[in-house]
Amino acid sequence: MDRTEELFPNYDGKGKDLIRQAYDIAEKALEGQTRGNGKPFMEHPVNVAKIAADEIGLPAECIAAVFLHEAQRFHPETDIMTGADFGKDVKTMVDGLNKIATIKPKDTRLEAENYKRLIVSYSRDPRVTVLKLADRLEVMRSLDIFPKLSRERKILESLMLYIPLAHQLGLYNMKSEMEDIYFRYAEPEQYRAITNKLKSTEGDRQKLMTQFIEPLKNKLSEEGISYKLKIRTKTAYSIWRKMQKQKVPFEGVYDVFAIRFIIDCEPDREKEHALCWKVFSRVTEEYEPDTSRLRDWISNPKPNGYESLHITVKNKDNVYLEVQIRTKRMDETAENGLASHWSYKGIKHEAALDKWLTSVRHILEHPEDVTHGGTSGYYEDDLPSPPEKEIFVFTPSGELRKLAAGATVLDFAFDIHSNLGIRCTGGKINGKAVPIKEKLHTGDVVEIMSGKNQKPSADWLNFVVTSKARTKIRQKLSEAEFQKAAEGKELLERRLKNWKLELDDEDLAVLMKKMQYKNVNAFYAAVGDGRIDIAEIKNFLDSKEGGRPVEDTAARQPDKPQQPSARKPEGASDDILIIDARNLKSLDYKMAKCCNPVFGDDVFGFVSIKDGIKIHRMSCTNAARLMEKYPYRIQKVKWSDSQGNSSFQVALKIVAAHESSVINEIFDTVNSFKASIRNFNVTDNDRNGTYDIQIRLSVPNNLELDKVISQIRVRKNIIKVSRL
Repeated sequence: MDRTEELFPNYDGKGKDLIRQAYDIAEKALEGQTRGNGKPFMEHPVNVAKIAADEIGLPAECIAAVFLHEAQRFHPETDIMTGADFGKDVKTMVDGLNKIATIKPKDTRLEAENYKRLIVSYSRDPRVTVLKLADRLEVMRSLDIFPKLSRERKILESLMLYIPLAHQLGLYNMKSEMEDIYFRYAEPEQYRAITNKLKSTEGDRQKLMTQFIEPLKNKLSEEGISYKLKIRTKTAYSIWRKMQKQKVPFEGVYDVFAIRFIIDCEPDREKEHALCWKVFSRVTEEYEPDTSRLRDWISNPKPNGYESLHITVKNKDNVYLEVQIRTKRMDETAENGLASHWSYKGIKHEAALDKWLTSVRHILEHPEDVTHGGTSGYYEDDLPSPPEKEIFVFTPSGELRKLAAGATVLDFAFDIHSNLGIRCTGGKINGKAVPIKEKLHTGDVVEIMSGKNQKPSADWLNFVVTSKARTKIRQKLSEAEFQKAAEGKELLERRLKNWKLELDDEDLAVLMKKMQYKNVNAFYAAVGDGRIDIAEIKNFLDSKEGGRPVEDTAARQPDKPQQPSARKPEGASDDILIIDARNLKSLDYKMAKCCNPVFGDDVFGFVSIKDGIKIHRMSCTNAARLMEKYPYRIQKVKWSDSQGNSSFQVALKIVAAHESSVINEIFDTVNSFKASIRNFNVTDNDRNGTYDIQIRLSVPNNLELDKVISQIRVRKNIIKVSRL
């Protein structure tokens, strides 16, 4: 079978011929080109074409345009008008895609609205915009094959440009999938926790749907209504956004899923509306509706073509359910937008499609109308927000660099290379000369100016914000102090040897505290330059009566953590294990070492073969695998209302600036809460100029742990804190 026949079986003979000729041109032009995974580059246009054909339903001309565009992108000399007669529409689309491909982020400075306007200006045929979105979706699905910097750049572009564009075009399936991929890479732990929660509650949702439809079956059958019922679950990203916005846990998001009626009927609008309202009547007769949450997008469709009836009802158990009612035609439009009307079935023009195209172009060309309320009321979902704590800037060659918000030209110089930062005298932002303390913004193209005689000054520390810049500046400023400290230490050791005295670590600590020096280098440097009189140190050592003053350092050892136990209280459901601090007689369980659950964490139980029930966090890296491979061994668990006196072991990973004071800062922070340190390990990371710290704590609950983590994070020298 011909390759294109296998890939695109749903087109007629003429469409298949068109696609076959375009495919052959691309295959020849892309021969020898590979992707990051080593596979032929031809894989990319094939995947994009499959999305356009199977998931959106675009005609053969669009599929041919995808292949011809990729051929010309690598070989601009390729003449697509020779041989096959592809027609004017194909040529227009290829020309638009080629122009969009030439847009570089430094040209648009990643300003989303300008970028979208540029895409529209190059899209004389609106299908070009849809094909560009299909291209970006394929890239997002293949993110793993790209290097880290390139991957971060594509994620940022998708968040700021392509996800909002898909939303405005009504391509909700595309939008939702790109959002979830972005979420998976940007917030991996939160993504795991929410997706695992969705998996663990899937059975509950199916049960609710079965109970919901049972009393309605006969009534709908008597009405002669043919329908399909399906559960529409919010994406992990949408749930996370709602949790953030409403400041609620997963369980506090009440519209995690909706029950959707998809009515099978002829695409006659009058008949469709009548059937939708009949189903609505039967549902609201059986269940108590919340009329304040009625959304009628049948009588007044959204500008992007979305039609559906939404209502929230309450069942006999006082559980609120969102119900969506639509026909098969409406569902197709809701899933793939009105772009699906460019199908290979030959639908070229209709009033609704033309109206939508006009609306899309107006929205893209006049974004201020949306901002000021023009059509914004039609969009109930919040669009993604750009990151607030980071900026993304580019080198003159177009290389992406991620920096903390508020970063300056000097921060950027140090991010490129430490030596460049040390010699930095200023820079150019988008071609304009600026001083080293000039702040940068996302999308800026930055060029660094340097001088051989430039040296860092203490003033630099007043305006740089990145830890790397601060660390390197301090290191350079400290070089003289290190040299002086070495001289001072050698001088002191020589004098002490002559006097037959010793200065051990504890004596040194007492002296530093007495003389108000925060670190050893500063102390020895003061000895070296004469600010500390060595005779004063001798007098201190001579004054000790029989040795060093002894401080009462004995600390009460914390009680051994009680192993929490589990029980089933009276009236509790048989399938839920309650974890508390009472004695456990008939049930054995352990906290999983891979994720170290703490009282208050979202958890589930896994019935192991030898060790009884193991309790895992929902965000555990092993959770998805266990739920997928062994669903019959998953045990629902929850913490009891009464915590008792339990304590839990938890591990943290901390990346900190190379500052001697940072260790004491961490100890002070932990000790200020109901937590104790059980293990502390520090490794120097010379490559990054940081400390890599692993710390094991004993804490009573996750609330206290969150306090510890949040307070460590706000410390000046802390770069990153993560829970292991």
